[in-house]
Amino acid sequence: MDFLRNYLDKIKPHFEAGGRFSMFQSLFEGIETFLFVPNKTAQSGVHIHKSIDSKWTMSIVLVALLPCLLFGMFNTGYQHYLSIQESPGFLMTFIYGFLAVLPIIVVSYVVGLGIELAVAQWKGHEIQEGFLVTGLLIPLIVPIDTPLWMIALATAFAVIFAKEVFGGTGYNIWNVALVTRAFLFFAYPSKMSGDHVFVRTEGIWGIGKGAVADAFSGATPLGQIGQASTSISITDTLGNPVNYWDLFWGFIPGSVGETSKFCILLGAILLLITGIANWRTILSVFAGGILTILLFNAIGSTPAMQINPLEQILLGGFAFGAVFMATDPVTSPRTQTGKYIFGGAVGVFAMMVRVLNPGYPEGMMLSILFMNSFTPLIDYYVVEAHIKRRQRRSKNILFSPVHSAFGSN
Repeated sequence: MDFLRNYLDKIKPHFEAGGRFSMFQSLFEGIETFLFVPNKTAQSGVHIHKSIDSKWTMSIVLVALLPCLLFGMFNTGYQHYLSIQESPGFLMTFIYGFLAVLPIIVVSYVVGLGIELAVAQWKGHEIQEGFLVTGLLIPLIVPIDTPLWMIALATAFAVIFAKEVFGGTGYNIWNVALVTRAFLFFAYPSKMSGDHVFVRTEGIWGIGKGAVADAFSGATPLGQIGQASTSISITDTLGNPVNYWDLFWGFIPGSVGETSKFCILLGAILLLITGIANWRTILSVFAGGILTILLFNAIGSTPAMQINPLEQILLGGFAFGAVFMATDPVTSPRTQTGKYIFGGAVGVFAMMVRVLNPGYPEGMMLSILFMNSFTPLIDYYVVEAHIKRRQRRSKNILFSPVHSAFGSN
């Protein structure tokens, strides 16, 4: 590592102002700060030095996402081979999923980081670390069969119009990864729903070729519920019944990183231990969703209204959204009370959309984006309420009998 550090120090003057490659200064600084912690320190004034910075935060979130990514790759291969009724073993199953997911990751990072690099160079500032997480979230929340050019277009739209126009990392109102998915959903709805978009049936580089079984149905469990007119039993790709353990471990069709609740739980534990995610938001999302489902269970008669709370939170992207999306520190409230309000509303609206709109059984994306819009308003009224409460407390102390007796002197 000393060799690499010395080499970077040697070529650094060429990328600074006046150097031969000054036009790539932002790119060089981005690579340097990714490899090494900056050694610059404040020289004057009052400053607080803290080990938790945006780079450290993003690195922890990436580690928390790795279980979902790795299992998502395996499940992509598992669903493919299940659809053609073959069992090539763990290694080949994972390799197939790896080859299917990797191009999506590459496109997401190349397009998103490319735009951020161009904007950073144009404005003359450093590349921010925010897209390191966003670039991985996007492949985890889209169907595996989404065309790469659509992902590129949606990523470019989200980065430009949901992030850079607001000022870049830390200034965006909406979650950039969810804006990417929303763009795909509304611009290309046929590629975001249906029986085949969540299961890759084609071979990749000669791997996984085969004929799809006659009983094949790639509809997700939520898709099956949304299409049902009577009571329903959730099944897998070949029509076999799915139990709670299947839902928990994630052996079902769905977006790449959203199926395994076990992997999401591992990520949540890491985020909570390190303090990156706030437990108030996560807890209130689940509380709001469970209470809403209990209400629908009591008054409803449609298949979606009859699904119990445990099954509902194990289905779709509800758990993934609660852990990795609703807790986004940029687009969620800063105040502690605001986190309860925000999370509870996300859970309520997600279940309302899921249950009441059979055409769109997954409501987590719309719910979080909707509440992102109200985040500044929530924080504003929470702070105002706190100020008024303190003013009333001060007034009561000022006019209390004890203060009147001793304060006049």
